[in-house]
Amino acid sequence: MYAKYENPEKEFSVYRRKSVHHPPHITGALECIYVTDGTLELGINQDLFHMEAGDFAAVFPDMIHHYQVFTTGKNYAVHLVASPLLSGGLLSTLQNFCPVDPVIKKENVHPDIVYVMTHNLKEEATKYSDFVHQAGVQIILGRALPLYKLTDKSSTESDDLIDRTVSYIAKHFTENISLTKMADDLYVSQYTLSRIFSGTFHTNFNRYLNTTRLRYAVHLMKYTDQTITEAAMNSGFESQRTFNRAFSEVYRMSPSEYRKTMLTDEE
Repeated sequence: MYAKYENPEKEFSVYRRKSVHHPPHITGALECIYVTDGTLELGINQDLFHMEAGDFAAVFPDMIHHYQVFTTGKNYAVHLVASPLLSGGLLSTLQNFCPVDPVIKKENVHPDIVYVMTHNLKEEATKYSDFVHQAGVQIILGRALPLYKLTDKSSTESDDLIDRTVSYIAKHFTENISLTKMADDLYVSQYTLSRIFSGTFHTNFNRYLNTTRLRYAVHLMKYTDQTITEAAMNSGFESQRTFNRAFSEVYRMSPSEYRKTMLTDEE
């Protein structure tokens, strides 16, 4: 299975669109789907799940997924795409687990989920939008997770090398890993892995690894009282200097400036 890596530019977005075939892809975001009209087939790894109007599904970060439509007529769905950082204390769950069956049938979908999915379509941006978006994501997860049977993401790994690559990074990013060690552990050549990162993820091993580590470090800085140094070390960075450089390249400010910005926003 060939999967394209898509990196959402926004931390939160909601849109309603006509359901059409969408090829296999991977994102680092949480993707929620609420079918409003017709049907939709949601594929995750090698499995295909049928959805009808009123059904809801959540695709956890770093899962290969695709969409297909087998029926004619009016087929539409609302898609909510959000950074896993908005999940607060549920980030670890999103990183390490996934639903055995991601679809919640219409009769079991809580009204709160429907409200968040549909209300945000018409919400105007305000200075409180970030808080509203974070609350919306946590409401959806709070209502959906008790209905899911979760399994370790490693148990869903296929023979697909892209899937194995994503799963490996998600599982080991806090450790001292290298392209050489990863290639050895996956029983492939470094050249093959390098092609995966450049051809599918449009980056290299170090940048992909650092992006994963930064995402987790930002979570620790936002939702824990860990110092910046502790957040950096617990995210897998070998030194504060390496962390500062990687952070500045992505966020265009230092970690300390970022934390000050967060504190100002909360006032």
